[in-house]
Amino acid sequence: MAVEEFGRIGSDPVQAVTLDDGNGLRARVITYGARLTELHVPDREGRQDDIVLGFDRLDDYLSTTTYFGATCGRYANRIARGRFALDGEAFQLDVNEGANHLHGGRDGFDRRNWTLAEADDRRVVFRLTSPDGDMGYPGECDLVTTYDLAGDGRLLITMAATTTRATPINVVHHSYFNLAGQGSGDVLRQEMRLAAPFYTPVDGELLATGEIRSVAGTAFDFTTPKPIGRDFAALGSVGAGVFQAGGGYDHNWVLGGDGGGSDVGSGLHDCAEIRDPASGRRMTLRTNEPGVQVYTGGYLDDSIVGKGGRRLCQFAGFTLETQKFPGSPNHPHFPNAVLRPGESYSHRMEFGFSADA
Repeated sequence: MAVEEFGRIGSDPVQAVTLDDGNGLRARVITYGARLTELHVPDREGRQDDIVLGFDRLDDYLSTTTYFGATCGRYANRIARGRFALDGEAFQLDVNEGANHLHGGRDGFDRRNWTLAEADDRRVVFRLTSPDGDMGYPGECDLVTTYDLAGDGRLLITMAATTTRATPINVVHHSYFNLAGQGSGDVLRQEMRLAAPFYTPVDGELLATGEIRSVAGTAFDFTTPKPIGRDFAALGSVGAGVFQAGGGYDHNWVLGGDGGGSDVGSGLHDCAEIRDPASGRRMTLRTNEPGVQVYTGGYLDDSIVGKGGRRLCQFAGFTLETQKFPGSPNHPHFPNAVLRPGESYSHRMEFGFSADA
């Protein structure tokens, strides 16, 4: 384990921790945003590449709007107009994407310098307290994010919380992956499978409409593996009410069999599998959450300079943000996203990495 200073925010140091499982998997995380900045994974020839998008300098993380590698919350994804009602009381959140609330607001968890609470060669624990009224949310929340290299090709990420008052909560991990290596081009030929027979449609502002639709016969069907970009032409303009350019996916898929996520319990279940034919790298994901937001980086472009001076491009990476459904506080038939005093929130992700022969 190596702990270094990654930079400073005023007089506050941002720490970086390098984890190594001794079997070919190496990760680097920083306290700013409890963020994964590097993930080195071997290909079929044993060559390691860093497969997550990010930056070499703290200043770039401070100025980015991409959420590269960050822990996002208090409620990640979008809440229409930043409004919800809970226990008969109306709340107004910070709005930071047009008229809507995204990823916890302008000063969400991704913008906080978390406390490095524990660290060893394979595991790091970050802590943060979100005060009552933070970005408009009720209740004081204590947050814990843990990164753990299991030693057998797995990366475990856990996001946990408690609260002093009932509050919506949906903390997500927001790494962008490119299994060919960060800065190597687009991910459109990488093959994805999602354990999701349904998805939740969005409107022109990328807000969930409240519908739950079958993926069968649509561009959203990833129940068998296919290249990520194969059906982009069938999507039309995604998010035209928010972005001038874009395209690709920025949608929530429903994990489980009945469209409501009701068979998704506290245990881990299958979420996704992605394979890069060129390198042979394969990534699997299991989670205990009912949904997954897949964003294919349609709003990235070559103005973004990543690690090693590599310019990025449109579709340079994809996210797999396991989560409650977007807009759940305003859609009662969506999975419950309210945490109450005495309860514990625990969001778990288990990434597995291997390479085809």
